[in-house]
Amino acid sequence: MPREAIDWQPTLALTQPWRSFSAIGVHYSTQHLLANLAGAAAVGVLGIAARAPSSAAWAWAIAWPLTQLGLLVEPALVHYGGVSGVLHAGVAVISVVLLWRPDAPTRRWVGLALLAGLVVKVLLEAPWGAPLRHPGGIDIAVAPLAHASGLLAGLLCATVAQLADRAPASNSSA
Repeated sequence: MPREAIDWQPTLALTQPWRSFSAIGVHYSTQHLLANLAGAAAVGVLGIAARAPSSAAWAWAIAWPLTQLGLLVEPALVHYGGVSGVLHAGVAVISVVLLWRPDAPTRRWVGLALLAGLVVKVLLEAPWGAPLRHPGGIDIAVAPLAHASGLLAGLLCATVAQLADRAPASNSSA
């Protein structure tokens, strides 16, 4: 199947919204695929180590299409594939989970350090600049905006999930 059949394309966002999910299946090289698989494994291990609740998985799942929708702010990014933006969302979700641990102050510091590192990384990539970059050592172009969009989508979804987890249960019996 040609990549263009499932990659993210902002001009098709309204008529083919499923692309916000399918774009993670597009990889432009073996190195790209392997890097994303390693990143997915790392986020999974991080979630297990953080003892993330199921609401974190839901937050990450909801952040997935929101990450791609964030790419609409850059119309010059006409094609996008890969999962790096969604992986950034996953790290942001785990950071928030750790930050909101009232019973584990050490984990809160880990969450803060993880989030600070992610924010610094994204800022150093200058997502407000050119839509694609060609960093050394990588055989594909990188879209820093996807990383920033994932960070923001992950923060938003995880914060909503944490608030929902902490909301008092309503008694609907009358």
